[in-house]
Amino acid sequence: MKTCDIQIRDPYIYTDQKEKIYYMFGTTDHDCWRGSGQGFDCYKSTDLQDWEGPIPAFRPSSQFWGKENFWAPEVHKFNEKFYMFATFIAEKRYRATQILVATEVSGPYIPLVDEPITPPNWQCLDGTLYQDESGNPWIVFCHEWVQIHNGAIYAMRLAADLKKAVDPPIFLFNASEAPWVKKSDWPEKGAKYHFPTYVTDGPFLHRLQDGTLIMLWSSIGTKGYAMGVSRSESGQISGPWHHDPDPIWAEDGGHGMIFETFEGELMLTFHSPNQSPDERAVFVNIEEKDDGIQLKM
Repeated sequence: MKTCDIQIRDPYIYTDQKEKIYYMFGTTDHDCWRGSGQGFDCYKSTDLQDWEGPIPAFRPSSQFWGKENFWAPEVHKFNEKFYMFATFIAEKRYRATQILVATEVSGPYIPLVDEPITPPNWQCLDGTLYQDESGNPWIVFCHEWVQIHNGAIYAMRLAADLKKAVDPPIFLFNASEAPWVKKSDWPEKGAKYHFPTYVTDGPFLHRLQDGTLIMLWSSIGTKGYAMGVSRSESGQISGPWHHDPDPIWAEDGGHGMIFETFEGELMLTFHSPNQSPDERAVFVNIEEKDDGIQLKM
């Protein structure tokens, strides 16, 4: 099948440099907003155009705590295993990031432990793995606007086996700090008082060749769902973080990540449009320039 045939949100590419195969993961339930979550599928390709699949990468057991909103799986190789970071929710449970593990990149994935890795009384989503310069693993995730109104991004250092946090979460920034982010029209459901709400979504870390640490993340801009770039002044995950004034993708697309093609080119992928069931993976060449990235025209 072609890229245009695959409904997918939050696309994430794992590149197998040895076999020269791209593995694409993402939110693949036909309706990821309502009803029971079915799982996550994987697709594989040698050219980012023709894909084999779907391959069932994760299917929940009846005992798995997550029941709905199966969102945004990412796959990272760490200590010779493959770890999937993904978002779930259930009735009377907070939305959270759970870590799953597999011995093969395409799965099948099973829960690493029985509980999510994000703080138990926080509404969280879109956890991603980051390794600092000493090799320590961190999870970077969103503290969601539905709980705190002004969505935030946090980092939390993990144990070497990824099974627990070893330090409290570190605040990085709020959505409203970025000049391009606009107040959302979405009030918190059931809230007695309505405050301005600002969305944080889909953080992804990338270190440039000059050592600059940047973060892709998504929110609401003047033209709807959009994706911006922030950079750490210190080069460390703790920041402080400064935000580009304009989004790198301004209209009807976001939740992106960066990978290197087998030809050595930098590629940005994200989903667009943002409306179900029309979401598709988009692939755009990018280049590093002026301590940041830009679309390659």
